[in-house]
Amino acid sequence: MPGTNLTHSRTAQTFHWLTAILVLIAFIASVGGPESRVYSVENASALRLHETLGTIVFILTCLRLLWRAVDTQPAPVAMPDWMQTLSKLVHWALFALLLLTPVTAVLGAWMEGHALTPFGLAIQPMIGESKVLGATISDIHGMLGDAIIWLAGLHAVAAIYHHIWLRDEVLTAMTPWLKRRS
Repeated sequence: MPGTNLTHSRTAQTFHWLTAILVLIAFIASVGGPESRVYSVENASALRLHETLGTIVFILTCLRLLWRAVDTQPAPVAMPDWMQTLSKLVHWALFALLLLTPVTAVLGAWMEGHALTPFGLAIQPMIGESKVLGATISDIHGMLGDAIIWLAGLHAVAAIYHHIWLRDEVLTAMTPWLKRRS
């Protein structure tokens, strides 16, 4: 079902909420820390889950951006220009983070000499090894993952603020379970 002048399409809503849930699970499942901890035998299943979820999020984000290019977007909710601008910046920053975070994971792992294991597959490194650069890129991956969580949290707080205090339709445009007020 395409979007309307008031709401995002069911497809866009599904992409949004599925991505949010998978990012949160991937964040919780991530082991983090030094290379010896991340790639330890004890953490292999958590790493495999994290890499699988990250792969799915990357694919969903690419599909979501393609869908966004052809889908009907709802009319912008009336708000001050600074809010409209900040909203667009946050959305595009989240898209950038959703693409860059998995890319840095792949580059960091491969440069450290580790295979990727999404879906139980073993995808061997396809670039040259550089432990120092790989560790740096892996650290950047962790910082980008943290940034997604913080920015997504800010995004959620802003949507709730719009719903409760401004009483506008920002949140209902993306939530199939909330009824429009007007």
